[in-house]
Amino acid sequence: MTILEQVSHETMVFMRGKYRLDEIGDGKDELKFKQGQKTILTVYTHDDKFTFLIIFGKKERECFEMQKNEFSTYIHDYYDNSKTYHDGKWMFIDVSTLEQLEEVKKLILIKKKPNRKPFKKENALYSKCGQRCDLCVHYADLDEDMRDIMIPQLIKMWGQTDWSMRCEGCYSENCYCKDEPCNAKGCAPQKGLAECRECGEFPCVKATSADYRSMIHTEVHYADEITWGILPYVPMQYEEQ
Repeated sequence: MTILEQVSHETMVFMRGKYRLDEIGDGKDELKFKQGQKTILTVYTHDDKFTFLIIFGKKERECFEMQKNEFSTYIHDYYDNSKTYHDGKWMFIDVSTLEQLEEVKKLILIKKKPNRKPFKKENALYSKCGQRCDLCVHYADLDEDMRDIMIPQLIKMWGQTDWSMRCEGCYSENCYCKDEPCNAKGCAPQKGLAECRECGEFPCVKATSADYRSMIHTEVHYADEITWGILPYVPMQYEEQ
């Protein structure tokens, strides 16, 4: 995975893990993270970088000024040189490294406190790649009321209507991918490991079935689609630690 791909993946892990937001893309090069009509973050995609737009109102600027010494001159320059309009200071920040992304994350946390309610670990059943079997729509013992909540969102997210497959979990005899190993089951043995969680790179993008949707995208996905169509299938990222 390239550095830019890591930045892309880590951005989505952070935004989806911390926040419950709609993801509104323009189908070209723009993705907005929104709560209702309010935009929390806008990301513009380029071949060699991402540009993050964060708008700080008066209270956010006051908060940043109090923490300013915690940020690098890279962020100081963007902050000091950004124009301020009636609705706040518009910061267009270019990001191409993980170090830059970490600073932008701190700015986002100033913009908005996390509002994602994590999945509880009670009765959690993990697969070899760390995904939550008990939160998967295919899990045989899933509560039917929960399955009814999930399916409409999964249809929107994945574009398929048949969710009738049933599985008792990754370690069971009827695991649906026992005959054709998934990416996770194929990768770990190549490294001489029994499961992904033994790997020093865990959790990585290979361990998620969310594929390209785990990267910055320009599609439209609403908060409920993200909650039930992606989050249960991204290993150990969206639950109480």
